[in-house]
Amino acid sequence: MEAIHQKNKINVITLGCSKNLVDTELLMGHLKANNIPVVHQSQKNDFNIVIINTCGFIDKAKEQSINTILQYVDAKKQGLIEKVYVMGCLSQRYKNILEKEIPEVDKFFGVNDLKDILNELHADYKKENFTRRLLTTPKHYAYLKIAEGCSRRCSYCAIPLIRGKHISRPLEQIINEAKNLVKKGVKEILLISQDLSYYGIDIYKKQKLSYLVGKLSDIENLQWIRLHYIYPTAFPMDLLKLMKQRPNICNYIDIPLQHISDKILKSMQRGITKKQTYNLIEKIRYEIPEAAIRTTFIVGYPDETEKDFEELKQFVRESEFERLGVFMYSHEENTEAYKLKDNVPKKVKKQRADEIMQMQQEISIKHNKNMIGKKYKILFDRKEGGYYVGRTEFDSPEVDNEVLVSELDNKIRIGEFENIMIKYADAYDLMGDKI
Repeated sequence: MEAIHQKNKINVITLGCSKNLVDTELLMGHLKANNIPVVHQSQKNDFNIVIINTCGFIDKAKEQSINTILQYVDAKKQGLIEKVYVMGCLSQRYKNILEKEIPEVDKFFGVNDLKDILNELHADYKKENFTRRLLTTPKHYAYLKIAEGCSRRCSYCAIPLIRGKHISRPLEQIINEAKNLVKKGVKEILLISQDLSYYGIDIYKKQKLSYLVGKLSDIENLQWIRLHYIYPTAFPMDLLKLMKQRPNICNYIDIPLQHISDKILKSMQRGITKKQTYNLIEKIRYEIPEAAIRTTFIVGYPDETEKDFEELKQFVRESEFERLGVFMYSHEENTEAYKLKDNVPKKVKKQRADEIMQMQQEISIKHNKNMIGKKYKILFDRKEGGYYVGRTEFDSPEVDNEVLVSELDNKIRIGEFENIMIKYADAYDLMGDKI
């Protein structure tokens, strides 16, 4: 099969997190503004240039990034495409190695090289022009990045090595971008950064997350604001009061706790103790009992004993988190934890991860069954397999529960809110009917 291209058309592939997705959207927006045809993750054979936005966070993500690069390098060798460019976290972290190992890639770019990528593609660059973002999400929701980098020093994490120190965006810039998104029809904004709680400390010399969220909440027609990745140390307690006062701030708190054993938390350099963690969860539950707490844990960290793991299991059992994910520890070079011996066997890591997720499945079923017979405001994202698929305020796209409504008996518009009565629930899905 021969590829014939009259004009450059670029296919951007995004791997990794929502923060990467925003970087992709900004790149695509600039390309479109320069009249360069661009698509996102196209499965067609109508493009001649590929840009792969990689993840370099943990082993699995790195493996996926490498496999994707090799897939398109192979397509280039077959003459199906002309150029392959690589950007993002993996490229930032391992550029020199990648250039030697995969010389077929036309050029590698780091995480802050948007201007250089555009120059390579003969496109103009407009500094900080976030109005140029070309959304890849459904038009009714969008991610909004409020900062870049991270100034925490978690022992296992390579993000500060890749992305640098935390840099907050100015308040006015974020608010203007949010207003622009709402004008385009966005109803839900998901605030993201490596650590929301650090917002403002670098440029305003104090936490400004609650102030920012309050200003965003004032935007007319912005119906949901969702908060992702709030670090538990120095959690902004004034945020809880604001969430109670403002109906358009989702009762959803994404707070990655990572562990509960004091020994492991200290080695991880998390800056919080077991007692403080329990107190924080208790405080959130007391202030906003209806809130859904999403968290993540790491199992198999160096020297994690059965006793440490039992503590973690007990914490999960007692806390009954609404949403939970587990990562198996990944031994990342140049991190503090890399100095330790990666001494928990992979098999044990997997067993522990599976055990936590099995516990969480039972907890999730319990939470979901409590929703049967109740009415919820649902935002519908898509239609699939004979069902309208939506989410409650307690659920984020891609990672959380979904609500299914049969298209046979209901008429629903995608991107709109509807009141739904929940009729059935399993571990990760709910079913209901329009009221």
